[in-house]
Amino acid sequence: MNRIEKDSLGEVRVPATALWGAQTERARQNFVIGNTLMPMEIINSIAVVKKAAACANCECGVLPEEKRDLIVQCCDEILEGKWQDEFPLPVWQTGSGTQTNMNVNEVISNRAEILKNGKIEGLGRFIHPNDDVNKSQSTNDVFPTALRLATLLWCNEALIPALQTLCDSLESKAVEFASIVKIGRTHLMDATPLTLGQEFSGYASQVRHSIEAIRAASVHVSELPIGGTAVGTGLNTPEGYIEKIIVYLNLFTGLDVSAAPNRFEAMASHDSLVEMSGALKRTAVSLMKIANDFRLLGSGPRSGIGELVLPSNEPGSSIMPGKVNPTQCEALAMVCSQVIGNDVAITTGGLQGHLDLNVFMPLIGRNLMESMGLLHDAVLSFEEHCVRGTVPNEERIRQHLQNSLMLVTALNPHIGYANAAAIAQHAHRNGLTLKEAALALGLVSEEDFDKWVRPEEMALEK
Repeated sequence: MNRIEKDSLGEVRVPATALWGAQTERARQNFVIGNTLMPMEIINSIAVVKKAAACANCECGVLPEEKRDLIVQCCDEILEGKWQDEFPLPVWQTGSGTQTNMNVNEVISNRAEILKNGKIEGLGRFIHPNDDVNKSQSTNDVFPTALRLATLLWCNEALIPALQTLCDSLESKAVEFASIVKIGRTHLMDATPLTLGQEFSGYASQVRHSIEAIRAASVHVSELPIGGTAVGTGLNTPEGYIEKIIVYLNLFTGLDVSAAPNRFEAMASHDSLVEMSGALKRTAVSLMKIANDFRLLGSGPRSGIGELVLPSNEPGSSIMPGKVNPTQCEALAMVCSQVIGNDVAITTGGLQGHLDLNVFMPLIGRNLMESMGLLHDAVLSFEEHCVRGTVPNEERIRQHLQNSLMLVTALNPHIGYANAAAIAQHAHRNGLTLKEAALALGLVSEEDFDKWVRPEEMALEK
C-alpha cells in the first residue's frame, strides 16, 4: 500500500505506513549505493539541532508554541530510539547531506501530523518539513553542525572515558611491575636494562597524550556553523536566533559549544573534523605500538621472548592443540589499521571544500563515527581481556637479563668503549658470560665487575 506525497518536483508514491515523505523516497530510489546507512549518531544530532531550532525560533517569535512543542516531542521520540527504521538513506548521497536532513524533517513533520490529526495529510499539513521543521536553517549549516555535535558527544561520553580506563590500567601495571628489572631492546636487539614498570609507564603515557590530543582537537570542533544557513551569511534567520540556538544546543547536549567566529570557514571547510581525525589516527598509531609490544613480549611461550603471559581467552588453532594466540592484540591492531585508513578518506573529504561548501560531509561523518566507535570498543576489549590479566614471566625475564651482552655498557666509563666491546664480542664468540669473558681477557677484576655491572642500578632513572 502506498500514499501520495508531493514536493516541488511533483507527486511521489510513498509506502503508506512510512513516516518519511517525498524527498526521502526520491533519494531512496536514486541512491541505491552500498548498504551503509547514515549513522544514527548523526541522525540523532540532527534531531537535537531541529529541537534547538524550534525552541530558538519560538523564542524569536517566528514559530508558534504549539508547533514548537510538537517538533520537540517528535525530536525526543527520535532521541529515545524510536523510528530508527524511518531513516533508510545511505551515506552515499549528495555531499551536503541534504537528503538526510530532509529525511529527518519529513519524519518529524509526518509524526507531528499523526500526533495532531491522527493521520498524514500531505502538502498543507499543520507542521511543514521545510517551513516549520527546517525554519531558519539550511542543510549547509545543519549537517556540519550535527557532525560536530555527534563527534563531541562520542568523544566526551565514550571514547575519552574508554581511553582513560586503559590508561589507568596501564599505570596500575606500571606500579605493580616497578621492581622487575628486564633487558631493554632497541632495533629488536638487546639493549641496556630498564624495569617492566618503566616500559608500561611509556604505554600509559602514550594513551594519556592521545586523550590530550583528542581534547585539543575538540576545541575547534566545538565551533558550530549553525545559523549560517546557505553560505554563511545567516539569510532568513531572525534577530538573536544564533545566540539562542547555541544556548539550547548546550542545554540539550550538556556540551560547551559556541557559534563559529567565522561561519564561512566552518561551512566551506571541515578542517576541525580533519584535525579530530588526525587525533584519532595518532591514537591508533599509539595503540598499534602497544598491541604489537604485547604480542612481541608475550611471544612463545617457549620459543619466543615470553616475558609476558597474556590471558588465555580462547583456543588459537584448529589444528595445533593447546595453541593460544594474542587475539586481543590482533583485534586492536586491525582496528587501528581501519582508523588510519578512515583518516585517509576523511583527509580526502576535507579537500573537497570547493568555494562556499564542503560536499563530502557524509563521508567525513560516517568515517569519524566508525573510527570513534571501533576505537571505543577495541580499547575496552583490550583492557578487559588482555591488559588486566597480563602477568610477567619473571623467570624468563631474569634469564634474558642475565644472558644479555649489553650489560657490558656499564663498563664503558671504567675501561672504555673499545675494551667493553672486546669483552662482549669474546663472550658472544665463545659462549661465555660477560663476567667470564672479562676475566679471561684480564680487563676487569671479579670484584670490580660485580661492583660495576649491576642491572638494577643501570635501570635507575637519572
